[in-house]
Amino acid sequence: MLHWANTFNHCCFFDNNLYASPLQQHECLVGAGVQHAISAPAGSALQQLQAFLHRHRHQWMFGHCGYGLQAELGGPPSAHPNRQGFADLSFFVPQVVVQLGAESIQIICTQPQSATSPAQHWLHIQQQPVALAPTLPTGKANAGPVTMVPRTSRHHYLEHVSSLLQHIARGNCYEINYCQEFFAENTAVEPLQLYQQLCAASPNPFSCYYKVQQAHLLCASPERYLLRTGNRLTSQPIKGTAARAGAPLADEAARQALAQSPKEQAENVMVVDLVRNDLSRICQPGSVQVDELFGIYSYPQVHQMISTISGQLLPDLDLSHILRATFPMGSMTGAPKQRVLQLIHQYEQAHRGIFSGAVGYVQPNGNFDFNVVIRSLMYN
Repeated sequence: MLHWANTFNHCCFFDNNLYASPLQQHECLVGAGVQHAISAPAGSALQQLQAFLHRHRHQWMFGHCGYGLQAELGGPPSAHPNRQGFADLSFFVPQVVVQLGAESIQIICTQPQSATSPAQHWLHIQQQPVALAPTLPTGKANAGPVTMVPRTSRHHYLEHVSSLLQHIARGNCYEINYCQEFFAENTAVEPLQLYQQLCAASPNPFSCYYKVQQAHLLCASPERYLLRTGNRLTSQPIKGTAARAGAPLADEAARQALAQSPKEQAENVMVVDLVRNDLSRICQPGSVQVDELFGIYSYPQVHQMISTISGQLLPDLDLSHILRATFPMGSMTGAPKQRVLQLIHQYEQAHRGIFSGAVGYVQPNGNFDFNVVIRSLMYN
């Protein structure tokens, strides 16, 4: 399915990697090919999205919101160039949707009077060649391993962290997510095979291979930004991480230490309160609740502290309204949100692009699910 989807200019492949969850609807979900598309910079992007949603309601959609969209929501525009090739907002209505469940596969041709039937797509999927991944990506110049370098020097990084700690000490903010970019230029890699290597090393429930023309996202995310099921919205922010240990007793000790850490709990609850506040702007009064606080979930490399917050959505609100109230997600900004957006603008030395944004899908019934773009490689 993945290699078949990659033959299209636009594709979006979500893989749950066999993590069991009552909130998970698919093992794999693919949108491939383009019937209609929208791509917009911050400014009027959400207005354009609202019109796009109205024109193509009751259809499947796949796409993303990049971090730059925050400039439309009260944050400052980035002063740095966006080298990744992804727009601030982009969605497409696919030609084909493939849903893989536990015991069945469903192929939907969304294009009226499509020349290719679901049965033909199924045959193409089965016949699609699957290339083995190389051991390491190589650069064009020397055919050796790609070397990633930081956009921010160590000296400036430490200076920025020191300054941000002073902002916290003065009460300008409570926590802030400060990012630095690592990059390589003049490289030639096979993004699909690199994505498979990433997922083999770090399988996660919100992993995604996303391609828009020449821009590729290889994402091994463990985090959900926002899920809509009927009129219920659910967010699951992550704050709190502990490395896995090899020995079972040491691993359980690391898990328990994370669960009981006052520092990690304080960091997590700040984001929980931020999400509660965001959801209360678009949910029925009194309906926002914390379904799980400080849940500990284990992945191959790390234990994570994850909380779950949900609320009952007010009537007549679509995805564009919901993004206005909740984007960007608190786990990738900090608290209070508007102030840390200013500090991120002041101190970070690279455009985040699609990183710390969200990739997801909208179903014909209006339900949707979006991840948080972290633990990712972007290739343009």
